[in-house]
Amino acid sequence: MQVTRLRVYPVKSFAGADVGSATVLPWGLEADRRWAVVDPEGELVTAREANGLLALTAEVLADGGLLLADRDAGGEPLRVDVPTDAAPVAVGQSRQGTALPAGSEADDWLGIRLGRRVRLIWQPDPRARPVDPARGGLPGDRMTLADAAPLLLASESSLAQLDRWTDESTPPIDMLRFRPNVIIDGDPDAPFAEDGWPFVQLGDVRFRVSGTCDRCVMTTIDPITLARGKEPIRTLAKHRKWDGKTWFGVWLVPDLAGSPADVIAVGDEVRPG
Repeated sequence: MQVTRLRVYPVKSFAGADVGSATVLPWGLEADRRWAVVDPEGELVTAREANGLLALTAEVLADGGLLLADRDAGGEPLRVDVPTDAAPVAVGQSRQGTALPAGSEADDWLGIRLGRRVRLIWQPDPRARPVDPARGGLPGDRMTLADAAPLLLASESSLAQLDRWTDESTPPIDMLRFRPNVIIDGDPDAPFAEDGWPFVQLGDVRFRVSGTCDRCVMTTIDPITLARGKEPIRTLAKHRKWDGKTWFGVWLVPDLAGSPADVIAVGDEVRPG
């Protein structure tokens, strides 16, 4: 088995970007989900309720800032600097507490596109946010602004099985609906084998599998057209439902064995166990 695709999501709920390789830090991939959108009260705004976020892109610049762009509406991209000197604001992101606001120019740019007042915020220190023990977190595990774990891995073999289960009139399900960081080819004879892996090595980097990912309504939004439908939740509910939830993909926590960082790349060998 091998890694077939790597993706990062610089702003939570924005469209992601393919990368050929990525630096693995203790809290996740470099440039992944250090930024997010909140409402004026600091509560998280995601594509679950604001579908238009999926049409926005963010390029991480050499200095850590962002270049925001609108895939559908066009217009001039907006450069956003890292707000290192900003005063912290309270945010409702679980286990986060505060973040740094990007400023009114970014807020206005987003507000025009979403049709509501919002704020762009940046997580200054991922070491401050623990992984929830209910999601497989252990003492010392840290993460970015991702939902449940530093990384998400998904298998093409598992997706192929999901497509076989799905009604023939339904187009193949796009892997991007699941927003994984790591996509592997998987074993065609053993779909969903990743559910049972305690650990997995990608190239030279070892990860702990901290749990299976429960899926939400966000997977029912087409990442290109933004149209909503019933798949893949409808089919997952028939074949992959337990504890009242549906499941696809697994969470990963880096095990860097004392190293501050390492690198994974497309084409790396995948070794479970």
